[in-house]
Amino acid sequence: MSGPAPKNPDYATRVQASFARQGLMTTLGASLIRVSPGQVEISLPTSAAVSQQHGFVHAGALASIADSAAGYAALTLMPPDAGVLTTEFKINLLAPGIGERIVARGKVVKAGRTLTLAQTDVFAIHEGQEKHIALLTATLMTVQGRGGVSD
Repeated sequence: MSGPAPKNPDYATRVQASFARQGLMTTLGASLIRVSPGQVEISLPTSAAVSQQHGFVHAGALASIADSAAGYAALTLMPPDAGVLTTEFKINLLAPGIGERIVARGKVVKAGRTLTLAQTDVFAIHEGQEKHIALLTATLMTVQGRGGVSD
């Protein structure tokens, strides 16, 4: 069973270029690991810079990479002249972010003409084992004809 077909044959290059311009992802130290139609994976190394007072990865850092993974998963299926903006998201924190790195795997659940529903599963990688630590659901809007929002 194959996933949805991208409307832009250069979707991967577009997502990579857009991700590289995100100041927050650079500040956090996040990197883009995988881009395929309707799916994006982002990795975040754990460090004191992204921790909260108990040493766990801060929920704000988890939400940021999860939101970006969902948004970029949606962008892979949008036309070349469209941009993406998150209109709403909810995150459930299932367990503390403990490990060497955090991985956010975003995927499109349903891509519509204007609204896309996406989900991101977030995992902590510790000593080679994955633990599901968060689940984000997001509604994303396709934006066309608006200056500055074409990526």
